[in-house]
Amino acid sequence: MNIKFLKAHKGDCFLISFEDTTKVKRNIIIDGGMDGTYYDPSSGQYGELKAEIDAIKIRKENIDLLVLTHIDNDHVCGFLRLFQMDKNAPTLIKKVWFNSGKLIAETLNSPQNDELNLELKLSSTLATGVHEAVAFEDFLLRNKIWERKLILMDDEIDVHGATFQILSPSTTQLNKLMKEYHEKTGDDVYTGSGEKDWNTDIKIFIDEGGDKKYRFKQDKSVKNGSSISFILSLGKEKFLFLADSLPVGITRSLKKLGYTPTNPLIVNFMKVSHHGSKANTNKELLASVSTENYLISTDSSGHDHPSKQTLARIIGKNPNAVFHFNYEHVRDGVFSTQDRANFRIRARITKEFIY
Repeated sequence: MNIKFLKAHKGDCFLISFEDTTKVKRNIIIDGGMDGTYYDPSSGQYGELKAEIDAIKIRKENIDLLVLTHIDNDHVCGFLRLFQMDKNAPTLIKKVWFNSGKLIAETLNSPQNDELNLELKLSSTLATGVHEAVAFEDFLLRNKIWERKLILMDDEIDVHGATFQILSPSTTQLNKLMKEYHEKTGDDVYTGSGEKDWNTDIKIFIDEGGDKKYRFKQDKSVKNGSSISFILSLGKEKFLFLADSLPVGITRSLKKLGYTPTNPLIVNFMKVSHHGSKANTNKELLASVSTENYLISTDSSGHDHPSKQTLARIIGKNPNAVFHFNYEHVRDGVFSTQDRANFRIRARITKEFIY
């Protein structure tokens, strides 16, 4: 089994490849990152997602599951580029998880929120470059790769031997999304650092109670709260993928499953929520999870993620933490020389996990 930690700019993109019980090779992609994860039109450069999908084609394999955790640009744009540029992509993809606004409204009997509609611009011909806007969910249905079923907290889903224990979203979170989400609210501004806090001594953050301004305040973004997050089990290995989820809800879900600070969930790694935002990882969540490895997916553009406050919380809970980054300048910039000396911080660039 291989888990590839792709460069997704300020977003997320993971490729999980494994053999099922019949020795058939399976591939699961979780989120698509920004446009440049697949193709950056400003530079004309293809990204790592394009290279991995090309390799899957060469091996004559499929993308057995494509997971769009929520509709933030830094999770969906790479997928939109894929479908826009590769007309054969739907034949490669066998199943998609996507909680669309229309599906949420119908399933929960809520008024539809048109601001959640997601469009895909498809070129009618490469020669003319004329594009037509197609509703993303209609495109998925037309190509028969979407079951049109909500993915919800408490679901346990098997995909070719990979088991997903869904931790979020709840119906409460989705109802809130339908009522409160507005495209121009600037949700993510709240969860960014405001200004990079990388120059602050990490010692200052360890004791949050010492200064009110460093105390934890949870992310208020209803879009982030709608994230599909889960425990992934493959054989004896377990992994925690938290997308941009909110810690109070995740801790509650873990508790329902019997995972508490006295009986924590043991995982190979934890994909830290919302690129290490200060507002998406609290001490209670960290106490309910036991791992050495924490993944920070971001190039730090946009909202100055990760916050050193978050990394300090992790170190405060687990001094032996290993931080895995997908961009060198983030790894090298977030911790000062003094931080590294005082806390013996282990920070790595990791492209792939092999089990």
